[in-house]
Amino acid sequence: MAEAIVVRSGIVVPADALSMHAVRAGGPGGQNVNKVSSKVELRVELGRIEGLDEAARARLRAACGRALDADGYLLVTSQRTRDQRLNLQDAREKVRALVALALERPRPRRKTRPTRASVERRLAEKKHRGRKKSGRRGEE
Repeated sequence: MAEAIVVRSGIVVPADALSMHAVRAGGPGGQNVNKVSSKVELRVELGRIEGLDEAARARLRAACGRALDADGYLLVTSQRTRDQRLNLQDAREKVRALVALALERPRPRRKTRPTRASVERRLAEKKHRGRKKSGRRGEE
C-alpha cells in the first residue's frame, strides 16, 4: 500500500499497521462525484506504533476520542481534494500530527493563591455591588 509514517526519529507508524480504503466523497464534483472514489479512509492500528511509551500511548488514545473504534483502530478520513492521492497524503499527515501531539508531555499545573490585594479588591467590589443593589430597593 504505502510506506511507513515517520513522526520523528524512533517514532514510526509501520506500513503494515496502516490500511487504506477509498470511498465516494460527498460535496462538489458534479457527475464525477458519483463515479470516482476520492475520499480516503485510513485505519491505523495504534498498538503497532513503534517507539511510544505508555504515557504517550494513553495520551494518543485520549486525543483520538471518537475516531477510535472498539478494536483499537484509529479511523482518519480525508476528502479535502478531488484527488485520491492528495487525500491519502492529507490523511497520513493527520495521523503524523496526532501522534506528534501525543508525544508532548503536558506541563504540570502549579497551584497558585490569589494575592491579598486581589482578594481585598474582590471583596470591596462585592460590598459595593451589594450597597448599589440595596439602594435600589424602594418602599413598596
